[in-house]
Amino acid sequence: MNHKPQVLLLTLAVTLALAACGKEETPAADGPAPAASPGFVLDESKLPPVNRFSATDLDPAKDACTDFAGYVNGKWLAGNPVPGDRTSWGAFEMLGERSKAIQRQLAEQAAAKAGATGVEKIVGDFWATGMDAARINAQGIAPLEGRLAEIAALEGKEAIAEYLRASAARGENRLFGFGAEADFKDSKMVIGYAMQGGLGLPDRSYYFDADKQDKLAAYERHVARVLELSGVPAADAAKQARDVVAFETRLAKVSKSSEELSRDVSLYYNPVSPAEADKLTPNFPWTKFFESQGIAAPKMFSLAIPGFHQEVSRMLEDVPAAQWRSYLRFHTVDAASPYLADAFAEEHFNFYSKTLRGQKEMKERGKRVLDTVEALAGEAMGQLYVKVAFSPEAKARMQTLVQNLSAALKARIENLDWMSEETKKKAMEKWASFTPKIGYPDKWRDWTGLATSRDSYLGNVLAASEFNYRWQLSKIGKPVDRTEWAMPPQMVNAYYNPLQNEIVFPAAILQPPFFDPNADDALNYGGIGAVIGHEMTHGYDDQGSRFGASGNFENWWTEADAKGFAARTGKLVEQFNQYEALPGMKVNGKLTLGENIADLGGLATAYDALKRATEGQPDPMVDGLSRDQRFFLNWATVWRRNFTEEELKVRLTTDPHAPANFRAIGAPSNLPAFAAAFQCKPGAPMVRQGEAQVVIW
Repeated sequence: MNHKPQVLLLTLAVTLALAACGKEETPAADGPAPAASPGFVLDESKLPPVNRFSATDLDPAKDACTDFAGYVNGKWLAGNPVPGDRTSWGAFEMLGERSKAIQRQLAEQAAAKAGATGVEKIVGDFWATGMDAARINAQGIAPLEGRLAEIAALEGKEAIAEYLRASAARGENRLFGFGAEADFKDSKMVIGYAMQGGLGLPDRSYYFDADKQDKLAAYERHVARVLELSGVPAADAAKQARDVVAFETRLAKVSKSSEELSRDVSLYYNPVSPAEADKLTPNFPWTKFFESQGIAAPKMFSLAIPGFHQEVSRMLEDVPAAQWRSYLRFHTVDAASPYLADAFAEEHFNFYSKTLRGQKEMKERGKRVLDTVEALAGEAMGQLYVKVAFSPEAKARMQTLVQNLSAALKARIENLDWMSEETKKKAMEKWASFTPKIGYPDKWRDWTGLATSRDSYLGNVLAASEFNYRWQLSKIGKPVDRTEWAMPPQMVNAYYNPLQNEIVFPAAILQPPFFDPNADDALNYGGIGAVIGHEMTHGYDDQGSRFGASGNFENWWTEADAKGFAARTGKLVEQFNQYEALPGMKVNGKLTLGENIADLGGLATAYDALKRATEGQPDPMVDGLSRDQRFFLNWATVWRRNFTEEELKVRLTTDPHAPANFRAIGAPSNLPAFAAAFQCKPGAPMVRQGEAQVVIW
């Protein structure tokens, strides 16, 4: 996996957390799944298992009221260490393996299909070229020679600026992010967003913090090694690597941290005209940038993190051309390394996965190729995936769950005793405008114009990168297409988009332990039900609550309610700040606040929905466990997950989600229903009371 900085536009619109939801009155349309294509079949006997809750997993030596995560998951975690080709292993990863096994069968069939066209050809070409290791190794660095020659010829700030524009137009912008997203103030229309970027390490803190200096030194060695592999003599490569790190350190000084970007969505929105932007960055005029991208200069775009772009302009003036060439050469080769000869791919793995995250061995080639397909042509694969892996019955059952969760959330908002009627009215307007999307898009993306071949794996990667970038740019200045999805159906995840007030559940997450059409209500509400509630609650977390019912960025809170909300969420920050993930390293309660709010609201809402769905029904008492117990037990099962130590360190700095074991206990410890279910006594670790208890939604 490439951990280079990415355009952060989707981070602001898509909370990569868990699950989706929608308004009760208008569930997602039942658009037909694509008709099965002759020759595409699924051999389910070759698929790995899912991870379901089982009473046999429970550890009777542990007390649910003291160590709930250990009680539910301890035995499983002890028996399921992180595999060598992973940095984490749990319910998500197991479903990911299952999804990849399905995709592999489809890719193999697509590659073997004579005369394939459309998405079948795209998937088949990626698979065939990506799996041809002999040809990739024989080509060496040759597929990049044209790019490297361009860089080697750069002299002077005008030539460098022109190269930055030209490479961006190919979808190869190494320095900053640029893409399309809905306007914060007019969410029905799409505008351009320019973001910070340019760093090879996960967060600005890696360039400055004392406890990360070993990673910075390893990164410098990695830069030198990549430059050397690309043809730079060893002594020169070492010097150039120092220059690259110095270049990035200067960018890091003016970059925002992961915590800042996670907890202040307004940082993404700085509307300016191109002429105004030109004054801020005279050495990189945005009027020329838009012209070079082949799109009309807009009246306004968002120049997010303006201090970053101003520093880039200054660097065009005062950084020597040789240092620019070293920086651009390294990042061009480094970005292409996963698709080049083994020596490049192995060096890429050795730093980004092994050194930085503790992964012991590379994924086998097939998995890596499928990761590439998902990143660059995910919805093309998705069209094949849903033909064989998602049933109409599963979608119908999910729609019922969404409706039930929506009704439960409505009741919770109506009954809030701390929110004024004025704010509550706005909250209900937002509830009424939720839109759910389940399984797969009702309208598939058009891939016409993407020309792939059997000639070169990197060639296909570069073609898809440019095609996707051009597709992004084509949206600017047009109305938002609300049929679009930001995740493909085969991805085990889900999201909430505040700009469209929509919650989205790809098909691949709709499996155990999250969702099982044949399971009892307790497990489904404790799994996918809580996930649905989680995504709905994102509409009211510390950042989602800054967007109104229309999706516009606006304040709909009274001053008193906003203060009351901040006080309640502040207690949640304090709660998670106390959790120690590694010796001397605690969870960052501020960084993870949005997800922790969503967990608490989602679990509470799902419990209410379970009570409504089973009202008047006798408790089935499965395996001696009550309905309420099984609800909370499956919630914890979702969060069984092992990490390598290095992976956990990266996540504690960059991930807006708390480590899984703390998500298993954080929300339920605040719910009286949990204490009642397991007969926990006051004072037990899983019973938060008085000022320590967090009550929000």
